[in-house]
Amino acid sequence: MKKSEEVIAKDSKYFAQAGRIPYYPLVVDEAHGSIIKDIDGKEYIDLLTSASALNVGHTPEKVVQAIKDQTDKFIHYTPAYMHHQPVADLAERLAEISPGNFEKQVSFGLSGSDANDALIKFARGYTGRDLIITFENAYHGSTYGSISMTSISLNMRRKIGPLVPGFHHVPFPDNYRGMYGQTEPNTVEEYLAPLKQMLETYVPADNVAAIVIETLQGDGGLLEPVPGYFEALYELCQEHEILFCVDDVQQALGRTGTWSSVEHFDVEADLIVYGKSLAGGLPLSALVGRKEIMESLDAPAHLFTTAANPVACQASLAVLDMIEEEDLLTASTEKGDYVRERMAEWEDKFEFVGDTRGIGLSIGVDIVKDKVSKEKDADAALKITNRCFEKGVLMISFAGSVLRFQPPLVITYDELDRALDILEESMEELQAGKLDGYDVSGQGW
Repeated sequence: MKKSEEVIAKDSKYFAQAGRIPYYPLVVDEAHGSIIKDIDGKEYIDLLTSASALNVGHTPEKVVQAIKDQTDKFIHYTPAYMHHQPVADLAERLAEISPGNFEKQVSFGLSGSDANDALIKFARGYTGRDLIITFENAYHGSTYGSISMTSISLNMRRKIGPLVPGFHHVPFPDNYRGMYGQTEPNTVEEYLAPLKQMLETYVPADNVAAIVIETLQGDGGLLEPVPGYFEALYELCQEHEILFCVDDVQQALGRTGTWSSVEHFDVEADLIVYGKSLAGGLPLSALVGRKEIMESLDAPAHLFTTAANPVACQASLAVLDMIEEEDLLTASTEKGDYVRERMAEWEDKFEFVGDTRGIGLSIGVDIVKDKVSKEKDADAALKITNRCFEKGVLMISFAGSVLRFQPPLVITYDELDRALDILEESMEELQAGKLDGYDVSGQGW
């Protein structure tokens, strides 16, 4: 029996199934840069980046050294009661890099989920309103607050109700497919219509605290919005004094070539949620917002014993240093353009490649049964990713049919070429019928 089989057998016995979406029998043993090595010694080019939680790559020297240096000093003391230098430095840094020409403050947590819970609390506390509007097909996390914002999976709602009240969902302004089964995207006004009708008929605008967006709808399939939608939505928020908030857990910190993905749009966020890559893989999240909003709640309204751990804070400061010193914002943009240029050829070459989309190194490839109906082909997408896995490239499909292409920002062009070659070869094999025998049942979302 392989070592990986032994680990997976133990895992299957003791690890609760609700905590993992099944894909491949990969047991990670070590990882550096953009390369993962499994426990049996096989190497993979990582296009998943631990669900986009390692933007600066695996075990970067600067981050590892920051972690070691801090653990030699002290591992933790809760900022719920006391102070330490790393959290003060990181709060200042996040306030500086977050867009918005106004004073900001920061609240820390352990995951994007609890940071979205913080968003809910502060938005309600500041406005005195109780309702929150998010989007259909959105993913905001797994805590009770964030899962109530989420509307992407039935299994995230089965058996656990009642959820937190006060949430409404409207259609995301998908720039590839339209609303309610339409094959073509709707106009800005058409996408806004359900929200406007909601506010005119059964959801009083003066009861709405915040509207929360993902600029690219991440786990929903890396959907891009129709141009002009967020700007129009922002104007509506301004009209009704509704906070305009961004869940940037997946798309921030260079993933789209900017510190915050909202910088790609002509809007100004009142609250921004960070997570995932914030501390180079260590558990850390943050809510950054206007000072007056962040001062609306008093202690102990939102604190955690182990939040803003100094080791994680020092790792985060090293991550931010790396992004600046190695100009990874530019690298993400340029490498993303390089990848998208290659992928654009696939839309002509393969009938099942319906759309390639994204910003920077946050890219989705939508696999469809045909380009006219745009019907998702989940099995075909999983067959491609399974074949890539066999060939040494790690990626997944999500949102039913979308290949998730989110490598570390430090990936080399040689590694990109190798990964793209393998991905294209796997598509050619699918087109030739060579993957027909693959059993992908039970995999994916």
